[in-house]
Amino acid sequence: MARLDRRGLPLSTTSDRAAERYREGIDLLLSAWPGAAEALEAAIAADPDFALAHAARARLHAIRAEPAQARARIAAAAEIVARQGSERERSHVEILSLAIQGRSSEALERALAHADIWPRDVLILSLPLGAFGLFAFSGMADHDQARVDLCERHARHFAADDWWFLTYRGWAHAENGAVTLGRDLTQRAYDLRSANANAVHALSHAMFEGGAGDDADRLIAEWLPGYHRTGSLHGHIAWHAALVALERSDPQRALEIYGEHVQPSVSAGMPINVVSDAASLLWRLRAYGHAVPEGLWEEAAAYAEPVFAKAGFPFADVHMALLAAATGDRAAVEQRAAALTALVEARTLAAGPVVPAICRAVLAFAEEDYPGCVRILEPAAAEVVRIGGSGAQREVVEDTLLLALMRSGESAKASTLLDRRLHRRPSPRDAHWQSLLAA
Repeated sequence: MARLDRRGLPLSTTSDRAAERYREGIDLLLSAWPGAAEALEAAIAADPDFALAHAARARLHAIRAEPAQARARIAAAAEIVARQGSERERSHVEILSLAIQGRSSEALERALAHADIWPRDVLILSLPLGAFGLFAFSGMADHDQARVDLCERHARHFAADDWWFLTYRGWAHAENGAVTLGRDLTQRAYDLRSANANAVHALSHAMFEGGAGDDADRLIAEWLPGYHRTGSLHGHIAWHAALVALERSDPQRALEIYGEHVQPSVSAGMPINVVSDAASLLWRLRAYGHAVPEGLWEEAAAYAEPVFAKAGFPFADVHMALLAAATGDRAAVEQRAAALTALVEARTLAAGPVVPAICRAVLAFAEEDYPGCVRILEPAAAEVVRIGGSGAQREVVEDTLLLALMRSGESAKASTLLDRRLHRRPSPRDAHWQSLLAA
């Protein structure tokens, strides 16, 4: 009798235990829940020739920014699947291999084609989705819409109670502006499986985008204590609560959350989350006029430098520029911006010139050259989406432009930008923004 995955696709293993532990491991991986590695290792122990278990373990290594281990695991999967895998499994392993090798555009193209044939192969369908997925980091200006289109194209293949699909379909809609629909879908996903960090994350985003910060704060306060600190999204979900505190003009609470859950010395998150969460939260605190305790900037910069030393990963580049600008390392910002400009000129940076522009603009802001910041950032503002990440994460760039306009005396332009912002996402901070503008 054929062994099947959770969504009815056949698995090339003769071991019931291997199949059982693989299904468990994939559930845990897709819900960002601790234990995925152990479950997948148990599947491999039960059947060392189970290619998809090796491939999923490689994917988990890649998520955790462990490239050497990821490459070794996917090579093992490729060797096995060449001997005894099905057509779907060979395609599955090849696509994960492309992603692990950093061949993102090829991986995206192949993943979309694979999904057209095997839409319920969710580990592959997951690759283009999410804030850090292949669409988000493709450099596309319309990646929010692309995620919605992908989910809707394949929605008919998923049951109404598929918690994984509801999570990502809801997140895609919320990020693309259909906040009410997105919140409803992600709430259903959470209700079906509360031990799902991705659902809580998506629901927090939907609440944030809908101006329901109090709801997000309650959700996180009730749920986070049950999510082990080793969970990859623990620090990032706490970061969302810190954003809510800043929206309420409560910097002390934001710093408490930062110190307990977010800063590099306490977070077990993925390096890209650790760096971006730390840099963006500290930058917001400073930009809003709140004191950042001594040493926090330096700690974050020290963690980040060896991880993202090389330019060319736009989302990381922007946050590295925030850290360098805030710590007064003008040379580091200029070097990164120059390297990024060279990549743009060589046409090898998909996100384009907006990336070095943001780097130079935040340096100008940190040096209180607000007109210079506006001059650089205003023409690029519509292209910020190309760096990837979520709307909540990219909002730090919009905050920077808005404050630079206010401090440059560009009240009309600041008012127009603020009106667009308030229409898109109401928040408790609205009155504060308006009072700053009136002053």
